[in-house]
Amino acid sequence: MASYLQIENISKSYGPKILFEKIGFNINEGDKIALIAPNGTGKTSLMRILAGKDKSDSGGKIMFLKDIKIAFLEQDYDFDPEKTIFDQIMSSSTEFTAGLDQEHLWEYEHRVVKFLTNFNLPNPEQLMKELSGGEVKRVALTQMLASEAEFFIMDEPTNHLDIDAIEFLEGYLGRSRCTLLMVTHDRYFLDRVCNIVMEMDHGAVYTYKGNYQNYLEKREERITNYNAETDKVRNILRRELEWIRSTPCARTGKARYRINAFYDLKDRASQVYTQKQVNMDPMKGSTRLGTKIINCKDLSFYYGDQCYLDKFTYNFQRYEKVGIVGRNGAGKSTFLNILTGNMFEDDPGIMTGIIERGESLKIGYYHQSGMSFNPQDTVLDIVNDTWLLNRFLFPHEMLNNKIEKLSGGEKRRLYLLTILMQQPNLLILDEPTNDLDIVTLNILEEYLKEFGGSLIIVSHDRHFLDKLVDHLFIFCGNGLVKDFVGSYSEYREFIKEYEAEQRSQARAEEKAAKEKAAKEAAKATGIAEAPAKKKKLTYKEQKELEQLEKDLEALAAEKDELESALGSGSLPYDQLQAASQRIGEIIALTDEKEFRLLELYELQ
Repeated sequence: MASYLQIENISKSYGPKILFEKIGFNINEGDKIALIAPNGTGKTSLMRILAGKDKSDSGGKIMFLKDIKIAFLEQDYDFDPEKTIFDQIMSSSTEFTAGLDQEHLWEYEHRVVKFLTNFNLPNPEQLMKELSGGEVKRVALTQMLASEAEFFIMDEPTNHLDIDAIEFLEGYLGRSRCTLLMVTHDRYFLDRVCNIVMEMDHGAVYTYKGNYQNYLEKREERITNYNAETDKVRNILRRELEWIRSTPCARTGKARYRINAFYDLKDRASQVYTQKQVNMDPMKGSTRLGTKIINCKDLSFYYGDQCYLDKFTYNFQRYEKVGIVGRNGAGKSTFLNILTGNMFEDDPGIMTGIIERGESLKIGYYHQSGMSFNPQDTVLDIVNDTWLLNRFLFPHEMLNNKIEKLSGGEKRRLYLLTILMQQPNLLILDEPTNDLDIVTLNILEEYLKEFGGSLIIVSHDRHFLDKLVDHLFIFCGNGLVKDFVGSYSEYREFIKEYEAEQRSQARAEEKAAKEKAAKEAAKATGIAEAPAKKKKLTYKEQKELEQLEKDLEALAAEKDELESALGSGSLPYDQLQAASQRIGEIIALTDEKEFRLLELYELQ
């Protein structure tokens, strides 16, 4: 297996803060690695060093395999707002298109259009300045995927994407033979795409083969072992301390080595591994909530000819937890602004209908563009509560850090803290998971489960939604909003079943239409129509049907067995990669055989 990337002894610090120090790791062909770490620990800095846009403080080595094609996806995509989508991609892709003959250039252009269509950007002539943040991200992804690079390096590829785009991307990357290193905090995406989890922690790098669950288990085991070793050191230290105190006259000559060893042991014994926690207990109290929350009747909103909400009627209840999903641009954030009364007076949109808010309602609104910190202010200027800041992963040494020095995730965490401190009884969160690390997400989820008020969440994080909400508002476009009782995963299963039924019905209607056309043609030509006989499966078709049923059962069993093996964390690397690839093949085979099975069922 070829080594695509070797890293040795690279470091990065900002002032007194060490992000990582003399780290090293290796990435082999076929590895699909998720890089995870708390915010502010240097993930993006590492990505920028790999992309050649920053340098290691300690020199070190970064060695890519010669002649492999590499594509980088950064969090922020540089673009010319006056260019069309297609021109922007082509002008930014010269490193991949230079030297291509006309036929291969045409193939690249064809791939660009194909990916734009898959990402629901069907008009390549649309200007970049007209796109939303999520649409810009899809343009950047199109440019990367169309390159067909052997090695993709991506920083938060799912941020700002809607769920449809995320599911397309994870399906493509999961099937692809590419090698991959990406920063992600989307746990479902991680599980379905990656076969290795790499963690940056306390300035070091740890690698875990397998899925997210295996990472959690092995990480806990590592920390437990580390602390157990520290306990042993403490026992040795205690005995050494007794000796030091009891024999003061022996502190010279040959005993000097024991004196030095004592101080080494003292340092090691103090290194108890503690995981930082976001302690939100002080903020669990919310303002008392009355029986009336927000009542909507025939609520509509139009922006020009575009309808974002069409006669929406719903009374929000106490303590309910609602998730809101839909494609970018379907009106989700507009809906939240309507609920909160956050629409501007000079907004050109037209709203009709009735909206009533309870007298005791106290809204905490975390929205995507809500951060308005002065970059020169310090953390302590924003939240003047050192105890609370420390519980929210802002230790004492960070309190005087200026806002401009914080990572994107640290700024989001601080902003979230300012919202929760208000003790709202209706908490409205618009894409709260963007830029938050997995530790913060887990703690936030636990807090929101116990939140003593009502909750409305717009999110593309399916794991986050599955853990929290009771039902979903599905924004379908053109103002249509459907209510689905259940989790997001249950909704997706429902949609898959519904789409399968629709395909089956369409085939039946097509068959009936052909039969009707044949009858009418026979009648028009005066040819007597033979009595229709019910078609039976031929012997060969019957045998095929029986074999398909057996094949599907065997494929399902094999998939379950492989997924269990992957989750065990005990497979050697070559078997791990083979199992991951085989699961992709099983999914494709299952789809193909199920389609043929439906065809045979219809012939019976």
